Formats: sequence, C-alpha cells, structure tokens
Amino acid sequence: MENYWAVGQLVSIWEGKNRVVGQTYKVEAHESAWAEEGENTVLVHIELVGEITQRNENTATFSSGIANYPRMGSIGHRIRANDLEAIYQNESDNTISVGSLTQEATIEAKIDLDKLLTRHFSVVGSTGVGKSTSVSLILRKVIAKRKDIRVLILDPHNEFTAAFANESVVKDSSNLQLPFWFFMFEEFTEVVFRGQKGIEAEAEMLRDLVAEAKERYLEGNAGGGSAATLVRKGMNKTGFTADSPVPYRMIDLFKIIDEKLGLLDGKADRPILKSLRDRLTSISRDPRFAFMFGAANSGGDRMVEIVSDIFRVPQNGKPISVIDMSGLPSEVVSSVAAVLCRLAFDLAMSSQGGIQTLVVCEEAHRYIPSDPDAGFWPTRQAIARIAKEGRKYGVYLGIITQRPSELDPTILSQCNTVFAMRLSNQADQKIIGGAMTNGAQSSVAFLASIANREAIAFGEALKTPMRLTFETISKENLPGSHIYEMQEKVRNGLEIDVATVIGRMRDADTKQPAGRDRDEEGFMTQTGQAGEPPLPQRGDNPAPRQQGTMAPPKQHMHQSQAAPSPQHRMPPQQAAPRQPESARPPVFEDSGPARSPEPMFTQRPWPERDASARPTSGSNLINSFRSRN
Repeated sequence: MENYWAVGQLVSIWEGKNRVVGQTYKVEAHESAWAEEGENTVLVHIELVGEITQRNENTATFSSGIANYPRMGSIGHRIRANDLEAIYQNESDNTISVGSLTQEATIEAKIDLDKLLTRHFSVVGSTGVGKSTSVSLILRKVIAKRKDIRVLILDPHNEFTAAFANESVVKDSSNLQLPFWFFMFEEFTEVVFRGQKGIEAEAEMLRDLVAEAKERYLEGNAGGGSAATLVRKGMNKTGFTADSPVPYRMIDLFKIIDEKLGLLDGKADRPILKSLRDRLTSISRDPRFAFMFGAANSGGDRMVEIVSDIFRVPQNGKPISVIDMSGLPSEVVSSVAAVLCRLAFDLAMSSQGGIQTLVVCEEAHRYIPSDPDAGFWPTRQAIARIAKEGRKYGVYLGIITQRPSELDPTILSQCNTVFAMRLSNQADQKIIGGAMTNGAQSSVAFLASIANREAIAFGEALKTPMRLTFETISKENLPGSHIYEMQEKVRNGLEIDVATVIGRMRDADTKQPAGRDRDEEGFMTQTGQAGEPPLPQRGDNPAPRQQGTMAPPKQHMHQSQAAPSPQHRMPPQQAAPRQPESARPPVFEDSGPARSPEPMFTQRPWPERDASARPTSGSNLINSFRSRN
C-alpha cells in the first residue's frame, strides 16, 4: 500500500473538474487475516477538508467549503504537488517560512507574519518535543523580517540565553534593575508578604506608608532637581496613592515607621508597625532581592534609563531582551512577570504604538493557570490585557506551555495561531481539539504520535490547518545548549567536583551582585563608578548605639581570653532602661537630601548611547505613562 494512504496524509477525490480534499485519520484492514501474497482490502477513513477548483489548465484555487460532495463509488487518488501548493499557498505579502510540509518536503510552510503577531500565537507540546527550539526559530524569523519589533522573553530556566547570544541582552539576578517603586502596590505586597494570608492590617498600613513616602520624596526634591521635575511634570495635583508610578526611598519609609512608633497615641498599631518594619528590614537585607533594593536610598528617577534598556529603545543591534528568572527567588517571579508585562502594555499605549513588543511567556501555565484561585492575580491581569487589547497598540503575546489544559482558557483562546506539537495527555488533546477549525478535528487522533519537530499548525496565520516539520537550527543556537555541552563533557569522562557544585548552590542564595556591598549591619549598599562620589553609607557619622538596636557582631572568644568577672557584670536591677521607640535609630540612617541618580552597577555599567540615537521623547513618554496611571 502506498504511503500516501498513511494517517495524516491528504488525498483527493475527483468530482467532475473539481477535486475534493480529505485527510486520512484512520486505516484498518477489512479482513482479520492479512495475505502476505496477493491483494488485501483496507478501509481508509478520511475527513473532508475542502475543495480544489480548476480555473484553467495552470490555475487551481482551494476553498475550505465544499460545493460538490463526492458520490458513492468515487475514486480517491494521491494528491498532486500542485494541489498541495494551492491548498497551503499563503497570499500575504509578508510571510515567513518556518519549515516544510511533512507530506511534501519541497513545499515551504509559510506563515502570515502580521496575523501571527497581531492575533497572538501559542506553541504547545509535551516535554522534549522541541517547543523552545521551535520558538527560537520563529523569533529569529520575526526579528529578521520586522526590524521594528522588540522581543521580551520571560525565561524561567535560562534556555534562551544561548539561543540568542548575539541578538539579545540578558537580564538575570546579577544585572537586572527593577526598583521596588516600579511595582504596583499589590505586586509589592506579594514580595513583602511572600503570598501569606491574614496580614490585611499590615498591608493596609503599608499602603498608607508608601503613599506618604512618595510625597516625602518629592518634598525633599522640591529644589527643582531633574528627577523631581520629571516626576512632577507627569503627575497631577490630586495627591499620591501607593500605585502612583513615583520613586521613593526606603530610608523615608523606615523614618515614617519610626516616627509612628514613637507617637504616644496609636499604641494599638505598634505591633503591626513592628512586624511590618521587620519584614521590610529582612527583605531589604536579602541579597537575592538586590535587583529591587540595591539603590533603595540613592534617590533619583531612573525610569527612562531602565525602561529603555529592558525594552531595547534603541535596539542597538540587539532587539531581544531575555529575562533569566532562574536565579530570582521563587516568591518574586510572578511579581516580576506582572511588572514587565504591565510595562510592555503601558509603553506601547503611551507611545501610540511606537514601541512594538512581542512578549514571550515560557512555561505560561505557571503565571496564568486555569484555576482562577491559583496564581498571582496581577500577573494574570497583565497578560490577559495584552491578549485582549494588545494588538490595538502593538504589544503581542507568545504563549509556550506543555500543559494547555492547565492554562487560563480565556487567554489561550486569544492566541489565534496554534502550533500543536506532540501531546500525549488526553485532557491536553481535548483542549487543542476544541480550538481546531472544522476540517482539522481528525488531527487530534494522531497528535500523540507525531515526531519531534513536527506540529499541527492552524489558525489565523494559515490558510488551512497544516502538518509541518520545523527547520533545523545550528547546534550553537539551540536553547539550553550550555547544558547539553556540559552533559557531553561528562559523557566524555569529565569528573564532577561536588565541592564546586555545592559552592554554586550556596552562591545562588548568598552571592552579592556586582557593584553591591554591605554595611556593618548587613544592609545592601551601592558603590559608584570610578570618579563618582560613593553613595551615603550608614557608617557616616553613626549615632551612638542604644539598647534595643541591633547588636554589633559577636567577637569569638579564644581560650586564652578571660571572661569578665562577676563583679564587672551589670546587675539586673541596674540595667539600662529600655529606650522608647521614638529614641531608637531608624533601620536606615538619613543620608541627607536625595541624590541625583547614580549607576547601580560597576561591572556592568549602562552602555554609552549616541545622543542622536536616544529617543528625544523619552521623558515625554514616561510622563504620558505616569499621567495614565
């Protein structure tokens, strides 16, 4: 039997001058016994997908509707190559080729690029079938064809760093700059309270404190500094809320807390304030959160510079920004995703479509699960907003997941082009089957058995559902190639040093990022670049320590050192009286008026940009963004 009767192949049935096209989805023997010699009868099940009309000797057109159904006794034939070209011909002027037809390798698999982006897309498939590789191929085709597109990849496993070594900048735990005041209040509380429940009183207290800290920051910059001027231009005079996109300093936040702790009235709020103070102190000291709090007290509005770098404005030859979240604390990943997706939408809207961005969410079911009570609501809201309204302003969405059944169905339904790779789970197959157009439903029957690199593609960007094989890409451009290289070295005899591995595990939790130091009590501080004055440190003119503040580091006593004699110890009844809360020094000492913005890193300074290449309307863009919020 010819292989064109195999499952998944297209066949044609002549009906007059026209040819009805069908897809084989089941083949079975008519008799229970199979004759090794002689003829055997087989029963082929096909699903009708459309009709080819022969206009003239050289022209044939395909339509998904069928005007003349085949009669009983009609003969099925192997479909001609010209008919396949007519079926899959993409008439758009702006197409990309991502591979070839599985049935006929000489025919390119062409995708309408504009519809792929504006209608959003998704790539689904089980682990190991080549989802990340296929996505990297698609992204390479996109940036080669559309020079105005920027790509933001949320990468939870550090796969795409190697895939786009020459086309991307990588933001990881060592160089990502996302100041805490970029976060909306709900995003910030997710970080502070680590998703805990039952702390409504602390959250409401923090809401008021943050709004007050923002006002105090601007009051301290009332002299007309550039940072304060930029902020004030973008804000109206109706006051601030915890969600106002305005910078503030942690030193001001702690001073406000200390002031409230020292008030005679409001004693009922003291336990709440103390607990809140402890939480903020803990997270500010944690080196894993240095990307948020590394410049907590330096002041300055660096929103234009930070946003320009993350969203590649200008691109400087690297239109892709890979956010490597593998080294970020797990409790902050959802908040970071929410901030970046929200910024992508707001920038596109405020630039009137000038900053077009494709947001790619790897392992999307982690951010937007199907259970409405699971996941982080601001992240779901930010991604859903892109899915529903993004095309109006030029922000597009690419979803990658291995479990489409665990993905928010509303957001998945907005991805109008789907590349379905091998899926073995029946629940996942059911979701994809429900999204397939008429004439492709039978593809679900063999979705569990297609090969690696193969996909059933359907949706707005294709004329008709297509079974395709993705192009191969070079080994060095494979996602996660650094992991494969290490595994190859081990197979070739490389010995693994467990001590080195353990050291890396510990570094993930304790390593200080470049350009960040610690003061005597463990708080993160910043070091300026060469030739710049250092940021104010807590050790400058320290206030005398008083009982109730953090004790200095304990000195280890050697055996040769004598312990203090009993007569030198302070008796309990003579102990120094406990200082009132208002007398205690704040966690962050005041370093004077807010300083002008300074670089946050020394090893990776901000790239020098040609003044003529920098967008002249950067400040106006941020002002527009703030006025909308």
